Amino acid sequence: MPKLILITGGAGFIGSHLADELLRRGHRVRVLDALVSQVHGDDGERPAYLDPEVDLRVGDVLDPRAVSEALEGVDAVYHFAAMVGVGQSMYQISDYTEVNNGGTAVLLEALARRPVGRLVVASSMSIYGEGLCRGADGSLLPGRVRPLDRLRARRWELADADGRPLTPVATPETKQPDLASVYALSKYDQERLCLIVGRAYGIPAVALRFFNVYGPRQALSNPYTGVLAIFASRLLNGLPPLVFEDGLQRRDFVNVHDVVGACVLALEAPKAVGRVFNVGSGRHRTINQVAERLASVMGREHIGPEITQRHRAGDIRHCFADISLARDLLGYSPRVDFDEGLAELAGWLEGRIAINHVEQAGRELAERGLTV
Repeated sequence: MPKLILITGGAGFIGSHLADELLRRGHRVRVLDALVSQVHGDDGERPAYLDPEVDLRVGDVLDPRAVSEALEGVDAVYHFAAMVGVGQSMYQISDYTEVNNGGTAVLLEALARRPVGRLVVASSMSIYGEGLCRGADGSLLPGRVRPLDRLRARRWELADADGRPLTPVATPETKQPDLASVYALSKYDQERLCLIVGRAYGIPAVALRFFNVYGPRQALSNPYTGVLAIFASRLLNGLPPLVFEDGLQRRDFVNVHDVVGACVLALEAPKAVGRVFNVGSGRHRTINQVAERLASVMGREHIGPEITQRHRAGDIRHCFADISLARDLLGYSPRVDFDEGLAELAGWLEGRIAINHVEQAGRELAERGLTV
């Protein structure tokens, strides 16, 4: 049955793709988005990629009236509104806490008065901190925050208490959170608030922990967006991607179309309620591999990554997804091959202009002692 669905933050990267798919399935879509300049530029205009059938309400998730009005007649909510950026969160502490934690609280107070049939909240792989590891004796161990003395010595890899190396393995939802940044803390708070309040008020709630999402429509001039968009911005300006540490850290890159598929499944799956799910590709790659492959598909093979041998506060070494729970309970199955996804991204990037703010962002961190 067609529904009226609200997406907070829905004028952004993932939300706009989700809006497209929901409209394709016959639903009506309303979006509440503040159109913040860091993501959308200074003009405050409706994004050209946002389908004209979307009912866009320009407003702040911190504004109770805007939230209440956006919820009128709504059957389900996707809560995507958030400030995004591990590094930036470590010095814009108040802003991240206010928007991510406080904005979620405002939304939930409104939902307590006007419950909906399903609430899906976007969480993040960042809450895990370091991913799961296997020790030298074969036992499974949670990765822990790396000691500063090891980072200053450029000893990047994870080790146990005796200094023996740990091998990263796929991280399931059962790994305990190990919050390494203000951003991670705020995303964990978002998912917990939604599940707690959802249970109390009879609102079926689901949390999706997104891994490294990539694809068209990422904000190219935002230096705190996804790593592929940051690399693309540099390459478009003829500059090498800047890679922290040695570039051998491993991540799970998942295409936005697969993420949208998981979001749609979470809207209906009866076994999803009250649960959290990893949404990734189930594969992992090093940051160096990703930088080199992106340069290749963009026709800039001659621009290799610049390895900074610097660590940024809040960053982790390895984390990639175990997606077996999402496969079993949601029926989730990622379909977009990484090279195919990069080719689509490269096609979208052709002719685009990106303002390079990466050095400025780096200076902001360094001035505050947030890189070593």
